[in-house]
Amino acid sequence: MFPSIPPQLIALGAALSYAISGIAARRGMRYSTPITVTLVSMAVHAVTLWAAVLLTGGVPSVSWWVLFLFAFTGTLQPIIRLFTYAGIFYVGASRGTTLRSAHPLFSTGLAILFLGEQVSFPVILGTFLIVAGITLISWQPETQKALFRWWYVAYPLGAAFLAGVSHPLRRYALSLANEPLYLAAIIGIVALPWLGSYLLLPSRRAQAVWDPRCIWPFLAAGLFETLGILLVIIALSVGQVVVVSPIVATGPMWVLLGTWLFLRGIEQINLRTVLGTACVIAGTIAISVVR
Repeated sequence: MFPSIPPQLIALGAALSYAISGIAARRGMRYSTPITVTLVSMAVHAVTLWAAVLLTGGVPSVSWWVLFLFAFTGTLQPIIRLFTYAGIFYVGASRGTTLRSAHPLFSTGLAILFLGEQVSFPVILGTFLIVAGITLISWQPETQKALFRWWYVAYPLGAAFLAGVSHPLRRYALSLANEPLYLAAIIGIVALPWLGSYLLLPSRRAQAVWDPRCIWPFLAAGLFETLGILLVIIALSVGQVVVVSPIVATGPMWVLLGTWLFLRGIEQINLRTVLGTACVIAGTIAISVVR
């Protein structure tokens, strides 16, 4: 799909799409909750991509094994997206998306532990930079500690860990059947029922809040998040991981710029956030390139 478009350009489009999604979600969550934007986002994902599948030739023929892999990766998506939006809600768009982008740290660590991959200097340097960035972003001055809990960072880091697990699975599935649009659509249709079951839990955190002021920002967040996922999958289907991943990893830089432009009065940017973002981006690129 799209063989004439350079994978670098597709990956850049994915990074920008994710950035716009994070900014829109942050604006909408002034009036609502992470579970609400996750539900809207997954519904948009399922509807738009299945419409695209049906309008571009229908459901392709793939083996049951490939279908299982596609579906299995979809079971992780609602958790990844909920944790991503929860991170934006609790620690802010710029910091939350930066921590979420640390997924190469986890995927590389898993590859070293379970696949016997060798540790190299770029991996060590990238790990150090990511850890330094996470420390800078997570550290709070005394004046803000009363409103901050250390476990808030577990949301974006949890999303990063699950993404580090799911990305290799998606790459493997695409190597067996190069159907990126179908893969993205399967992820959406599998994820939506899982998320719906979460809403049945008797917990206040599981309840959606439907304030009219959040609807348009959440729809925009869902559309651009879906576009970002689709573009990443397409980029991986036509380009090498070492080319695609570093460009997608620049997403937090665009979120930082968007926060400064569009979230003034909602979210503050300080020097630690800028330095932490730069460290995580540099570390992610270092690890991605060597992989």
